[in-house]
Amino acid sequence: MKPKKLSDYLYEYKTPYLFAVFSIAVSVSLDLLSPQLTKRIIDEVIIGKELYKLKYLLAGILGIGTGRCIFQYVKEYTFDVTGIKITAAIRRHLFDHIQSLSADFFDRTNTGELMARIKDDIDRIGDGITFVGMLLIEVIIHTSIVLFFMCRLNGKLAMIPSAAMLAAAITAIVMERKLDSVYEAISEENAALNTTAEENLAGVRTVKAFAREKFEIGKFLSHNKKYYDLNMRQSKIFVTYYPYLSLISKLLPLIILLFGGRLVMNGELSPGSLGAFVEYSMNIVWPMEMLGWLTNSFSSAVASNRKLNKLYMEKPGIVENDHPIIPAQIRGQITFSHVSFSKLDEGAFLPYEILHDISFQVNAGKTIGIMGATGAGKTSIIHLLERFYDTTQGTVCIDGIDVKDMSLKQLRGSISLVTQDVFLFSDTIAENIKLGKQDKINFHAVRHAAKQAQANSFIEPMEKQYNTVIGERGVGLSGGQKQRISIARALAKKNPILVLDDSTSALDMETEHLIQDTLRKLDHTTKIIIAHRISSVMYADEIIVLENGSIKERGTHTMLMAAKGLYYETYVAQYQGGNPNAC
Repeated sequence: MKPKKLSDYLYEYKTPYLFAVFSIAVSVSLDLLSPQLTKRIIDEVIIGKELYKLKYLLAGILGIGTGRCIFQYVKEYTFDVTGIKITAAIRRHLFDHIQSLSADFFDRTNTGELMARIKDDIDRIGDGITFVGMLLIEVIIHTSIVLFFMCRLNGKLAMIPSAAMLAAAITAIVMERKLDSVYEAISEENAALNTTAEENLAGVRTVKAFAREKFEIGKFLSHNKKYYDLNMRQSKIFVTYYPYLSLISKLLPLIILLFGGRLVMNGELSPGSLGAFVEYSMNIVWPMEMLGWLTNSFSSAVASNRKLNKLYMEKPGIVENDHPIIPAQIRGQITFSHVSFSKLDEGAFLPYEILHDISFQVNAGKTIGIMGATGAGKTSIIHLLERFYDTTQGTVCIDGIDVKDMSLKQLRGSISLVTQDVFLFSDTIAENIKLGKQDKINFHAVRHAAKQAQANSFIEPMEKQYNTVIGERGVGLSGGQKQRISIARALAKKNPILVLDDSTSALDMETEHLIQDTLRKLDHTTKIIIAHRISSVMYADEIIVLENGSIKERGTHTMLMAAKGLYYETYVAQYQGGNPNAC
């Protein structure tokens, strides 16, 4: 996906933006015509006694006010609507980009940081291109027109507001540069604060179980203090420079009145022109006062945009072939041929090897069991099969096709995965079971899959049964209930390949046996069962035992028991020499 710059969005919506800018120009021009009418009222009506002109000049002021109101409304509405559309498009495009990134990106990036980018940073950019951007444009147009009219009235006197504007601009630039680095740090600390809060809330039960409330509060307060200090630093910079802008804006009308009065007394300027000039000087005051706040907000938006650009620079490590092979049907034969896999952790100089020279084949409809100690590389085999990562050496094939040559959608859509760490969404049980194929799985299939997974026994006694809404990550369900819903989700899809990664660890032996019976009846489904329990893999057509990323033993349950190796030792440890049929 090609990253889009902010300028690309603005160009895409250039027509409404140009119309909004045109509305600002008309509105400001009308507003700044009023002092010209004031000048004529003073010079022609009050001093010149031409009273008949008063009603026309007053009507002109009324017309200017009406027109200004109309164009002010048009520019506000156009900017708001266009800005909201652009903000929504940026957020959608950023989310699409994040979804396109590979697993290695999420291994090194915190959820809280991504939430800060998607929500807070895009909100600041949205402010920058709507309200703040609109005011910046209005300030530029307003100031330009005011200076033009002032120069027409008296070029000598116009040098005073010009010098004042130059001084205000220099002050604003200095303030913006000092704020720039602060906003960068604020954005980073905001992400860290979000990450800390997100981790704590997601693991609140673990926190309470280990009585870590005080530690977690201290950790949160530490980040909160840094965030507070940075915002205080920003505020100090702002209050240091803003008084200078305010002083310039307050002194300007007074200085113009003093110097202008001398010009009137010398006959170089009419009283009406001085009145108009003072009115223009009052008009130029608010842009100076706004300059500090606008610089503050604009700096924040620029810093946030840099954060987004940095995120857009991330490229997916897993890239689909430009012309992928798309077989008409996936049968489910899986082949690992001399596969090795190494991974480089963030901050490390050399990659460490997770898998070394792994070779095995599972024919369509057959079952392979994978055992090994924690960290032996069992789950990494599944990650390579689903192409979350690519092999360092060797090939992984499905039906004789290298997974690197397949469409990612077809590859991952052909595999039903059940993990030990079950993730359920805040939705109904039925929607969680249909996940990924909502439009293809009907209620009958949902109920049948739940029955196969032994989940119907606790779902159907519920008041709303399959329409029961479960909490975030399955809150309210036991570990075994969540695993059974996850298994039902996999079975409902009827994919040619089924992977169970220690997915029955929270189930009692009786329920596990019933599910194992169901799995053995899936004759046309290729099954990969990763487990620590002998009972989960003993009926597999082949069992491989991993140790330190390599295949230590392989064979059927009977063969491995007879070899009296690592598998046998695991069996003895679990069943203490009991009858395997009693498992």
